[in-house]
Amino acid sequence: MFTKVWNALLACLVAIAAFLAIAFGGGPLLGLTPYAVLSGSMEPELPVGSLIYVKPVDPTEVHVGDAITFRLESGTLVTHEVYEIDASAREFKTHGIANVDAQGNISPDAAPVPWSSLVGSVVACVPLLGCVNVFVTRPPGVFMVIAGVAVVIGVSIMIELVGAGGHEKREAAHAPKHMR
Repeated sequence: MFTKVWNALLACLVAIAAFLAIAFGGGPLLGLTPYAVLSGSMEPELPVGSLIYVKPVDPTEVHVGDAITFRLESGTLVTHEVYEIDASAREFKTHGIANVDAQGNISPDAAPVPWSSLVGSVVACVPLLGCVNVFVTRPPGVFMVIAGVAVVIGVSIMIELVGAGGHEKREAAHAPKHMR
């Protein structure tokens, strides 16, 4: 009975691991880069903890209303909405849709975004998956995943050894007397 429950649990764990591997690693196969949303500046469109997929685009393909990811001079990545495009200056004017002033108006970002800082545009958002991504790619999550895999392997080996020993005893008990 325990073996059947363990096998069902193991099948679920393998399915979850396969889903996460596709979610985190499958994007690049499609030309997309996954990023975790760490701040609430784009809520509710891009909730904190979501995993967004960003596709590289030519700056001329960006439109007002698009959510774009860009790199600040500090190297920090930001994803905000474009509210104006200045093609002659080759700049985007952006804002976080949740960044509002005292009157409830959306506050623009302090500086325009040069086209050269564009990483890409957001094409998909999966809520909560960013939390999982951040957890499994940083300590202590990495160590917990490694320990979990070790426990699964250890339990599987123990079940196999116990099952094999029990099988040999049953075979010996049912063998003809002249073979014992």
